[in-house]
Amino acid sequence: MAATIPYLTGFDVKPLSTSPSGVVTFTDGRNDIIPNQLQCEAYGYTYNKADGTCSIFRFNTNLNRSFSNISNKLQGAGNTTETGTNNTYIIGENNTVKGLSRNNIVVGNNNEIANGVNNANVYGTLGEATADNSIVLGGNVAADLLGERQSIQVIYGTQTTAGSTVASYLNNTTDKLLAVPENAVMYFHADVVAVRVGGSSATGATGDFASWVERGVVINKSGTLSIERERDAIKDAGVTTLWRPTGAISGTDFVMNVRGAANVTIEWCSNITFTQIKTSVAL
Repeated sequence: MAATIPYLTGFDVKPLSTSPSGVVTFTDGRNDIIPNQLQCEAYGYTYNKADGTCSIFRFNTNLNRSFSNISNKLQGAGNTTETGTNNTYIIGENNTVKGLSRNNIVVGNNNEIANGVNNANVYGTLGEATADNSIVLGGNVAADLLGERQSIQVIYGTQTTAGSTVASYLNNTTDKLLAVPENAVMYFHADVVAVRVGGSSATGATGDFASWVERGVVINKSGTLSIERERDAIKDAGVTTLWRPTGAISGTDFVMNVRGAANVTIEWCSNITFTQIKTSVAL
């Protein structure tokens, strides 16, 4: 699709591919993008406000249910893959994978992968995956909440070319962040590495690098987030004095902010593990 559809005037994204269920993925030329309503409708597609997806046609549950689920493999009783779930493997009992998702693995019982989540691995009991490419370990008993005690591992990334502080994003996908559930507390431990890959600045050179551990606690108190954090520098080489990552919040999401240097092109990667307790009470 991307080879035949040009960029529309005023847009820096365009359609890339369409899933079997009709969901359209866009690209900015480097990353896969989930388009917003304006971008989706500008190219003539239909935007679904309920789940934030862009579709080339309206998916008919009755006509397409068996086709959409044909590549899934389920071993155990009570497992469910909802409409539009593809290439998913479940071993265990009473697990649920919501619709419009693909390439997921679930091992255990009473786990759940949210609607539209791809490439996730969930293990244990009552684990809940809400982010693409995440690894979730649920450590609960049957009486606990979904996701009450769990570990979540994700990757954040971006590229910087200036000295201002900017957000890095989940899976290096613009505007994608991990949501902090309401009335939940999450300890985060981020292993962060950055390397210079270009830029016109004569200070420093390609191959300069730095690494840090950024860690802290973020809490969602009835819809309002706050954060406490600290950072340790680990190892660096070259000119990296101004570089730094900082854990932060944006609305009800966790964001990893990063700062580079002027006229220096830096690639950033943060491997972040969240240890979560989600409660049933107003914190």
